[in-house]
Amino acid sequence: MSLTVIKLGSSVVVDEDGALRRDSLASLVATLAVRHGAGERFVLVSSGAIARGVRELGLAARPTTMDALQAASAVGQGRLFRDWDDLFAAEGRTAAQVLLTRYDLGDREAFVNARRTLHRLVELGAVPVINENDTTTTEEISFGDNDLLAAQIAMLLGADRLVLLTSTDGLFTADPRRDPDARLVDEVRDVEQALADHDVGTTTSSLGTGGMRSKALAADMAAAAGIPTVVANGLRPDAIRRVLAGEAEGTRFVAGDARWSSFKLWLRYARPSRGTIEIDAGARRALTAEDTSLLPVGVVGVTGDFKAGDAVEIRCAGEAVAKGISGYASGALRRVAGERTARVRELLPTAPEEAVHRDRLVLL
Repeated sequence: MSLTVIKLGSSVVVDEDGALRRDSLASLVATLAVRHGAGERFVLVSSGAIARGVRELGLAARPTTMDALQAASAVGQGRLFRDWDDLFAAEGRTAAQVLLTRYDLGDREAFVNARRTLHRLVELGAVPVINENDTTTTEEISFGDNDLLAAQIAMLLGADRLVLLTSTDGLFTADPRRDPDARLVDEVRDVEQALADHDVGTTTSSLGTGGMRSKALAADMAAAAGIPTVVANGLRPDAIRRVLAGEAEGTRFVAGDARWSSFKLWLRYARPSRGTIEIDAGARRALTAEDTSLLPVGVVGVTGDFKAGDAVEIRCAGEAVAKGISGYASGALRRVAGERTARVRELLPTAPEEAVHRDRLVLL
């Protein structure tokens, strides 16, 4: 049984006036229903709640303040899910609403619970329709855009494929709206190189928050889990059928072998960092070349206020080296920074030997 995570941008879900693109979405759902009947399974990540709320509230434009955005989302989320529920019901399928915040994926226990729930919904034959819980999120705990949320959901579920549907045909060599010579990039094997080679910006529609850069970064995240990504035009009538059939459509981001375990993927991409540990060159060499834990003796500086168990970024000479779960609170680590193990035991007898254990660390 294959599992595909499909993210639909706001411009695919609603038009510029915030009205649902019902005919387009009905065609997409009909395609999914046919393949669902053949045993394939799907999870949707749907933008458009705020845009739907803006229309329902009669606002002239998308709000810019957090409280107004949350108010629009509170109105729009229910209407948007009702739309999806009606569309799937017309095809004899069951949709399930799931609202998430970054906290739900940043906390390991909540992450595992979300995975279990989504897997159970899929096993029961439902189609989860996921959106960020904009009514309660703040800037500190928001995903920023649903491209990154979709990538995290794909990694969480171990999906076979991630599809990002937008209002453009894919990644171009330049902005096609400004450069008539811009060409569609059919395949990307190195996201960093693609970002450097092409004019990949963050320009968005008035409805959403994403852009082609966020889609490329989401594809890079999925690639780390061995999941290929396709970015395609969700407004093209036959696009989703062609993507699911493996035909050439949009831009395909190739994934290599999965690089990390589920825990390290969660740590790298879902767990927010609460501070920074600066290390010396010897500690960097030990981490990167010898696969060791980080000991207090290699620590030269601590930035931020964090607790034991929080995620921290590990840097050397200002360059990000790793991310890990700290065994120390920031105050305690400052006290023993640069000290050898024997001295650490004198100063803090109950403290762990490792500042960050190698099993709770991922190299960047």
